[in-house]
Formats: sequence, structure tokens, C-alpha cells
Amino acid sequence: MIEAEFLSYGGSLVGFSVSGHADAGVFGRDIVCAAVSSAVMLTANTITDYLFCKADVKDQGNRIMLVLKDPDSAMAIAAKQMIASFHNHLHILAEDSKGKINVSVREMRSRR
Repeated sequence: MIEAEFLSYGGSLVGFSVSGHADAGVFGRDIVCAAVSSAVMLTANTITDYLFCKADVKDQGNRIMLVLKDPDSAMAIAAKQMIASFHNHLHILAEDSKGKINVSVREMRSRR
């Protein structure tokens, strides 16, 4: 199962961690994994390379994490919208592929 945990701070989504495998097909031909992987990369690359928003990004093989460094900055508004859109996209994918994707939100008590 793919586990997608979104981080919330001050009422906004400010990061995410995605890991796992959907097991919806043969490795390399799993359409659910492909859809999630593509959405993860689009989100992370848009935030860092197009919006130029500072973020901690970690690719640990089977887990990718992104957390905005300054979620209160003016530059982070569009990045937070992108993360919210990604969150919504994964909810739709989870509905379409029952039991393959788990989406959760964790409230952060501080910005670390």
C-alpha cells in the first residue's frame, strides 16, 4: 500500500511524505504507482524549480519527503496550494483504487 502523510501547520498543508508500493500490478507496470510517482515529482519539482520556494526535499529510495522551509512567507502561498492540490489528487486516486493508497494528515505543533 502507498502511504501518503501530509503535514499541516496553522491550517495549511506544508509538506508530505509518500512511501510504499500499491501492488496493483507487476513492478514497473503498476499504473497506480506510476500515477502517484508522477504526481509526487510534479508537485516537488513545481515547488522547488518553478515557484522557487525553499523546501527540505529528501529522496530515500522508497520514500520521498518535502517540507516547506518557510511556510509563512509570501512565496509559500502558491506552494501550499500545490500541496493541497496534490492532497486532493491522491484522495481521488485512493477512491479509484480501493485499498492501494492511504492518505492521512498530521498536524505539526511547531515548524521544527
